[in-house]
Amino acid sequence: MSGLKWQWLKCLMMLMSLATLSGISRADVGTAAQYNPPYTPTACFGNDPSQFPTNNLFAAAGEGIWDNGAACGRQYLISCISVAAPSKCQSGQVVRVRIVDRAQTSVSRPSRKGATIVLSTAAYQSLASGPRSILNIEFIQ
Repeated sequence: MSGLKWQWLKCLMMLMSLATLSGISRADVGTAAQYNPPYTPTACFGNDPSQFPTNNLFAAAGEGIWDNGAACGRQYLISCISVAAPSKCQSGQVVRVRIVDRAQTSVSRPSRKGATIVLSTAAYQSLASGPRSILNIEFIQ
């Protein structure tokens, strides 16, 4: 009977490991840049000041997630994987941002064309320290 319990325990541990790994694998990998004020008007909500979260953690969607404007209002969890030296990722930091604009048409152009997502100054500084650089990120809606 103890052999059966041990096999059951090993099976349970393996299932728990797979469940944990499947949660990680649902995240996408991309790049993030920063853009600066002025942030209005936006492609999503024009000049409406209520579009911006009070914590100023918002972003503009790159073409890969813009989805013909369907990205407006979506929220993404973003973490920094790596960044070009001498900047550094804020260790273990995860930021929730709200999409309020389209990177390609934003009033304040992003620091890098083709980024997956372009972060407000506050969102960028929550993820990385040092000079502004391109971040390699992991993100999930």
